[in-house]
Amino acid sequence: MKNILKNITSFIVGAVIGGLVNMGIIMISDSVIALPKGIDPSDMDSLIDNFHLFEPINFLMPFLAHALGTLVGAFIAAKIAATYKLQFALSIGILFLLGGIQMANILPAPNWFNIADLGFAYIPMAYLGYRLAK
Repeated sequence: MKNILKNITSFIVGAVIGGLVNMGIIMISDSVIALPKGIDPSDMDSLIDNFHLFEPINFLMPFLAHALGTLVGAFIAAKIAATYKLQFALSIGILFLLGGIQMANILPAPNWFNIADLGFAYIPMAYLGYRLAK
């Protein structure tokens, strides 16, 4: 019973902290790499309407947010889990991948970004998080 609770806790804590890392990077991203003028990053309609103004550099911070959020979340899940550490790390990757797929359907990002983001920011980072936690 103790292992079950520890495993459930590992998933919840990994998902929450990974999400906070993701959100934190997104929140500071405009300070690091300025968005094109007139875009309000807190307004989804503004993003959707003006996505065509994004240059390749504007996709760096979202990619880092997705990759580092997943990496940290998977690392924490693997560290805390009592058993099935790889499965819990990868479950964080899958959870975040589902969020990435949802965002790819909402935002009109270029195909090259969606392929890079969905292909490299989630499952590979979750596996790396597991390896680092070992």
